[in-house]
Amino acid sequence: MTEWRKSSYSPNGTDCVEIGRGVGLRDSKAPAAHIALGTDAWSAFLAAAKADKLAR
Repeated sequence: MTEWRKSSYSPNGTDCVEIGRGVGLRDSKAPAAHIALGTDAWSAFLAAAKADKLAR
């Protein structure tokens, strides 16, 4: 079973982005579904977010 961790930037306990190590991302309001992300994709996402290169 995957342990999911909520983002520390989520405004409250119900509207959260969660990450499952080695699994991907999910919305806490719809925990049955998730977006699968491998290690390389997750690293690229974090690098882009830290460099403020994500579309707004």
